[in-house]
Amino acid sequence: MANTLLVDRELLDPALLDTQEPSSAIRRYRNALQQAHQVLFSRFRKGEDIYALLKARAAVVDHILRHAWCSLQLHQEPLLSLLAVGGYGRAELHPHSDIDVLVLHDLPSLTPDLEDRISRFITLLWDLGLDVGSSVRSILECASAAREDITIATNLMESRTLIGHESLRQRMLDTTSPQHLWTGKDFYCAKLAEQKERHSKHNNTEYNLEPDIKNAPGGLRDIQMVGWVVKRHYHASTLHDLVEHNFLTEQEYMQLDACQTLLWRIRFALHCIAGRAENKLLFDYQRQVAEMLGMQDEPRQRAVEQLMKQYYRSAMLISTLNEMLLQHFDENILGEDDLTAIEPVNGRFQIRNHHIEVVHPGVFRRYPSALLEIFVLVCNTPLVRGIRASTIRLIMQNVDLIDDGFRQDLRHTSLFIELLRSPHALFRTLRSMKRYGVLGRYIPAFGAIMGQMQFDLFHIYTVDAHTLLLIKNMRRFRYPDVQDRFPVVAQVAHNLPKIELLYLAGLFHDIAKGRGGDHSELGATDAFNFCIQHRLSSWDAHLVAWLTRNHLIMSMTAQKKDINDPDVINEFAVKMGDTVHLDYLYALTVADICATNPTLWNSWRASLLRQLYQQTHRALRRGLGNPIDKSEWIEETRLTAMASLSSVGVDEQAVTDLWNKLGDEYFLRETAKDITWHTQAILQHGNSEAPLVLIRETTQNRFLGATQIFVYTNDQPNLFAATVAALDHLRLNVLDARIMTSASRFSLDTYIVLDENNERLTDMTRLRDIQLALTQTLAQPDRFPEIVKRRMSRQMRHFKVKTEVLLSNDIVHQITVVEVVTLDRPGLLARIGKIFMEHGVNLRTARIATLGERADDVFFLTDRMMQPISDPALCTRLAETLKQQLDQDF
Repeated sequence: MANTLLVDRELLDPALLDTQEPSSAIRRYRNALQQAHQVLFSRFRKGEDIYALLKARAAVVDHILRHAWCSLQLHQEPLLSLLAVGGYGRAELHPHSDIDVLVLHDLPSLTPDLEDRISRFITLLWDLGLDVGSSVRSILECASAAREDITIATNLMESRTLIGHESLRQRMLDTTSPQHLWTGKDFYCAKLAEQKERHSKHNNTEYNLEPDIKNAPGGLRDIQMVGWVVKRHYHASTLHDLVEHNFLTEQEYMQLDACQTLLWRIRFALHCIAGRAENKLLFDYQRQVAEMLGMQDEPRQRAVEQLMKQYYRSAMLISTLNEMLLQHFDENILGEDDLTAIEPVNGRFQIRNHHIEVVHPGVFRRYPSALLEIFVLVCNTPLVRGIRASTIRLIMQNVDLIDDGFRQDLRHTSLFIELLRSPHALFRTLRSMKRYGVLGRYIPAFGAIMGQMQFDLFHIYTVDAHTLLLIKNMRRFRYPDVQDRFPVVAQVAHNLPKIELLYLAGLFHDIAKGRGGDHSELGATDAFNFCIQHRLSSWDAHLVAWLTRNHLIMSMTAQKKDINDPDVINEFAVKMGDTVHLDYLYALTVADICATNPTLWNSWRASLLRQLYQQTHRALRRGLGNPIDKSEWIEETRLTAMASLSSVGVDEQAVTDLWNKLGDEYFLRETAKDITWHTQAILQHGNSEAPLVLIRETTQNRFLGATQIFVYTNDQPNLFAATVAALDHLRLNVLDARIMTSASRFSLDTYIVLDENNERLTDMTRLRDIQLALTQTLAQPDRFPEIVKRRMSRQMRHFKVKTEVLLSNDIVHQITVVEVVTLDRPGLLARIGKIFMEHGVNLRTARIATLGERADDVFFLTDRMMQPISDPALCTRLAETLKQQLDQDF
């Protein structure tokens, strides 16, 4: 009946379908499909039951396929049937879902006439614009194909007869049943392997920024996976049959059904918006899907964030139920013939075949502390591989016991701290606690951030997923196999006196996100109260709160300040106070960056933090009352560089004469190795008027893995603008820029670059081309290249970062600081450089930082007299021009 409500009856009236004129039939079929689509979309927007809409679309397609089948007289063939298979077989048809059909027969072979008519039938479906997946097989061929391919076997299980004799399908099902191929155990193992492979393609996480709602962990396939196993092994026809088999409770079934409904609605909306079978919830569609599902922006949460939070929570619940059900199947299907080995643990728990379980169903009600105790046992018993499915269910059913009284109980606070001190599987255990609802109940603030995403490209995980990954990184620092990747922080983490304090800072560092206000300050308050509640000492509680409050300060200092400046190091050392605070913060910072976005951690970012840590550690060991002196720093650098130059026969007097023209700033900002490199090249260059361009892989610890470009040439106002424009033409990304002018009016500029994919430059031919191109450009910098206009990436186009410009004068260093926050894009730095040139200001140095879609760059400027910019009108014009020109693309 559904199709009669969607399509005008006369469009599919057999009496009006002219089988002699295929074009007329095709037109009517197409009109019917278009009309059905419009009606379905209208009903979807009104919030009608999604399952009914999917069934209704399947019914319309059924009707058209039957008409087309009959129009070719195929219904008159007694040993021929048309079957819907796969998703179409389940009658779950989204607007652009594939129409998978099987032409099933029981003939020795098809006659040419029959083959021709079947071919015309399939062609007709394609002419209608349907995405058809078709196969033509005999019953025996179905069995042979299913035996070779688990996917075919699965599709055949989900078949239904559209037209023809049902007996053919029943014989096919019998021939492909577990009695003949793919036994219940074999089928389960194959589908489990298939799921693991599928999950691995999506990073084994439910929390991708642009999730595939069909195939990713927690997607529709995970629900279907359970249904396939149930159908194959237990001969059940619906998911609800799991309740009758005691694998699901009625409440769990309702939760699973609600999650499936949400994913269906999202998928339906995606198909409508994209106009094709789209399963990835791309940035391109997220806002529109949220709007289509009736969500609106709220003061603290945008509509798109509401959508994604609902999605992530549903995906996590699906994954949890999938995990529990597969554990049930594993115990019942794979373990049905195994000998049972039971090892008592205590009066509440025992280990059955390496999985811990309660000794009776009432354990948690009688001993609520067991809700934490079981996880402490998992972390302290290497023999335990996991928790039995029946016990997982009991945990989820009893989390309501965790209330304020439970959280204040000394037994429970002691168990939680014991958990953090456990030697094994902490990350895996905390993740299980989150999945089963325990962690969010025990720390309500953590429950509030579960599934919370941030609509940007910097944070690629939800807040809760990021937090647990951070703790996983902290654990890894203490493993021997990470010494090569994290040589310094691994040693630091290993020597921390109380590792649980680091884990607590990790748990609380982002816990206040989404509340409004400064999440670092709010989180510090939560962390301190939690520590005091858990009977930690006042010193420990203050340390955890300090780490939470200051968890961003180390990365921001490394990225935005000149850590070659002794004053910066001394200032940072004062903030640390002692090496204990520095050690904890260093470990927290590295773990945080690695857990925010895997692409953020590379050799140059690692060396950046390592240099800041080591120099601050040195300053703290000297004592805050004995800070590093600039003159001492300069003298040490000069002596080291002179020794290197003398060892290769460079004339010391020539070196001294050159250095006397360069000024102290050069020796503060450059390393002894780079000074040696520069000096040799400048002396060899002589009095040539041509620009000197040097290129090599940087030796600076803070940028290891990047390429260093050194430019020595006559100073000119537009030199920086010309250089960065040329670098942009060469598709290079600038990580750092240091611009210095000697007393003799020569510019000594250093640029640290990577290629357009943020990879190191290794091709020698390309390096020579870069050197030549820069030399030619800088010979006539007033004719620098036009700013490149390249297309932004697909993801970038969906973000609008309004440009912010902050100007301030640094009296101590006699320089103007300009901070620019804007949307990252090709040619950005060249455009900013051109604006500086047009306003007659000189760039002294720059700190370049790209965080996802946001460029957060700091520029240090002077006026033409090499003084801080003191003209208020010029400051205003500069700021307004930056904002106007950088925002004109939107």
